[in-house]
Amino acid sequence: MILVTGATGTVGRAVVDQLLATGATVRATTRNPATADLPAAVDVVRADLGDPTGLPAALDGVEQVFLLSGGPELPVHDGNLARAAARAGVDRIVKLSVGRAGDPTATDPIPSWHRAGEQAVIDSGLAWTFLRPLGFMSNALHWAPTIRATGTVHAAFGDGRIAVVDPLDIAAVAATVLTTPGHEGRVHTLSGPEPLSAPEQTEILAEVLGRPLRYVEVSPEASRQAILDHGVPAGLADAIMALRATALYEFTSVVHATVEEVTGSPARSFRDWALRHRASF
Repeated sequence: MILVTGATGTVGRAVVDQLLATGATVRATTRNPATADLPAAVDVVRADLGDPTGLPAALDGVEQVFLLSGGPELPVHDGNLARAAARAGVDRIVKLSVGRAGDPTATDPIPSWHRAGEQAVIDSGLAWTFLRPLGFMSNALHWAPTIRATGTVHAAFGDGRIAVVDPLDIAAVAATVLTTPGHEGRVHTLSGPEPLSAPEQTEILAEVLGRPLRYVEVSPEASRQAILDHGVPAGLADAIMALRATALYEFTSVVHATVEEVTGSPARSFRDWALRHRASF
């Protein structure tokens, strides 16, 4: 049995679906099973990574775990899960991390949280695999409200490029890693097929939608304020802005062939992603 945490999110749900397609037996954790809306074949259990007391039952009979967590409490949550998994006799943890977690000079919050989470998994003594995407194509959904209202994309750091990856490809790699041998102790850095700036993504969206769109460069300060206006706490807003600023780093623009090497299929393009999500814009 494979346990998937974060199963109701974009990546987690895709992992569930792709695991089911392989014939795997899947259990999923959620804080609210009544609203999980997962396939009937999934064993949905109530669990909170912040509460270790509920984890033994969720891990009973589990052989592998797909670990997806986020936020400032991520190191604690990953540690809770990893220790409980070791006690339960789990064979391996596959953790969704971030691209810069392996860079000790990356001291901004999100890579630091994931670096600590990775270390907790390693310290558990279990076999592990880390998936480190450079960026998510699905982040472009944040632009949907202004695209629908005014035909504009407002974003900072327009000069930067990130080789963003489709969440479906992250899930495909995860499902392959969870169902085939040979990935223990490995780090898979994941990217899409090309580095793209926000203005370039805007151009592709315009072509897919068949209407003109305009990219509007905004200051980091204004971008941070927009995050705060959506009710995000200041500390988390700062973490998000630090992550967005990595678009200016050369590291995030490097294309990796990992998706094809692991799954046998080339990474999907941003155009492919936009076509599937056209209705959102």
